[in-house]
Amino acid sequence: MGYLNPTEYVAYGLTAETTDDWVAMASALIEAHCRRPSLLVTQYVERLRLTANSQAVHLSYLPLNPLAAATSPLVGVRVRYGRPRRGELQDPMLAQVAVAFGLPGSWSPLDLAHVDLNSVTGEVTFPMNILGLNYNEVEVTYTAGVAVVPPALKIACAQIVKNAQATPAMNVKGSKMDTLQMQYFAGSLVDANVQKILTPYVAQRIG
Repeated sequence: MGYLNPTEYVAYGLTAETTDDWVAMASALIEAHCRRPSLLVTQYVERLRLTANSQAVHLSYLPLNPLAAATSPLVGVRVRYGRPRRGELQDPMLAQVAVAFGLPGSWSPLDLAHVDLNSVTGEVTFPMNILGLNYNEVEVTYTAGVAVVPPALKIACAQIVKNAQATPAMNVKGSKMDTLQMQYFAGSLVDANVQKILTPYVAQRIG
């Protein structure tokens, strides 16, 4: 979907003759730059490894935003005590107990009431399990994105269109931009000003 409606083209500095394929191209470049399928509210599932002596992770996609009728962007959390990596083994005795009870590798749902979420930074903090062993792997299902496209994103979308229309090799009336062209010109179309606008929406990790 485009991040700019046809009725908004002129208001954001585009000509009335601008066709929808320009905006569709710009919107696709925005999503590619931000490394996410959409900047609108979308549900994500992330499996994250907790580092040694840490019970917190940072989610990749911001801003966090609950779906309609939901009170929290967190949909579900599963945790497990996976077999520790080199340097992560804190207490061999507890590790042996965990193996005896079959804990390593077993995913368990975690009550969201026991999870602390910083909705601004995307930091999620987890409690220790009943054996006193820190969880070292978590799976978080959550929603992130914007419910309504803010003016800043519309400005970024319009600017990409302007950059494309000002590029002679792309400014061929009536033609559509294919994926290869978009990738080739992405570096010049998503300029420094657009990148600055998109900074809050760029995924924190690839994957």
